[in-house]
Amino acid sequence: LTCQARLETPDFQLFKNGVAQEPVHLDSPAIKHQFLLTGDTQGRYRCRSGLSTGWTQLSKLLELTGPKSLPAPWLSMTPVSWVTPGLKTTAVCRGGLRGVTFLLRREGDHEFLEVPEAQEDVEATFPVHQPGNYSCSYRTDGEGALSEPSATVTIEELGPGPGSWPHGCLGLMVAKEFGQRMPKEWKAAPPPPVLMHRGESSQVLHPGNMVTLTCVAPLSGVDFQLRRGEKELLVPRSSTSPDRVFFHLNAVALGDGGHYTCRYRLHDNQNGWSGDSAPVELILSDETLPAPEFSPEPESSPEPESGRALRL
Repeated sequence: LTCQARLETPDFQLFKNGVAQEPVHLDSPAIKHQFLLTGDTQGRYRCRSGLSTGWTQLSKLLELTGPKSLPAPWLSMTPVSWVTPGLKTTAVCRGGLRGVTFLLRREGDHEFLEVPEAQEDVEATFPVHQPGNYSCSYRTDGEGALSEPSATVTIEELGPGPGSWPHGCLGLMVAKEFGQRMPKEWKAAPPPPVLMHRGESSQVLHPGNMVTLTCVAPLSGVDFQLRRGEKELLVPRSSTSPDRVFFHLNAVALGDGGHYTCRYRLHDNQNGWSGDSAPVELILSDETLPAPEFSPEPESSPEPESGRALRL
């Protein structure tokens, strides 16, 4: 246990369960002293340091309980919980103690990926290159028992999408003609972004209105694309954060109505596009009423019988 003084002093004293232990007198003044505990260490502890005229007041109470397993740390992935070429995925293991050794483990592997003591921090980072189920633990010294493992985090692998197949559409046509399939190592597309317009999924607009659509990706440093249907829209854009972009539709016209989506891909252009966002519908109105429908009831031939009543 470390007793920290406010001023340098050669004298320190430990109290256990209210009983004063033998005072310690150092050869030279120090700002702190470490008391080594042996045997039965359970108890309630306080300490005090020496003054020129006596002792300081007792420190706050510290209670040591019996041997228990260390609490589990918390594991997270940044920037996303998947791996793909060109993206650096990192595991962050965070505990509640400083100066511990963190260990990362992937399900099925027999060895830990170990990080030296985190002297000044309570967390450690690990590069992640393979998919799988990961958990982390820590220990207080080199040979000490491990803490409880963290909750498991699953890392998926995302590979190039169809847009990255060599020769583009021609390659797909040839593959279809000869009964070939897309390579098995290609995984699902990256998760879709979120497209927003004032937080609503549809909006009624008038010609000449200014519209801004916000596309937010689950990671930073990507290329964005806005589409209406299957057509890419090259419109002015701006950004205040590397994980989002603002598409500006200036002075919309009646023909600009429809369903808009956005998607993204990494800058290296090797992974194809992500899935499409949920659509945002823009409805353009010129404030005119639609023409009414005119029909007879009951429906009959164009020339009804003489004397028969019809409702129009």
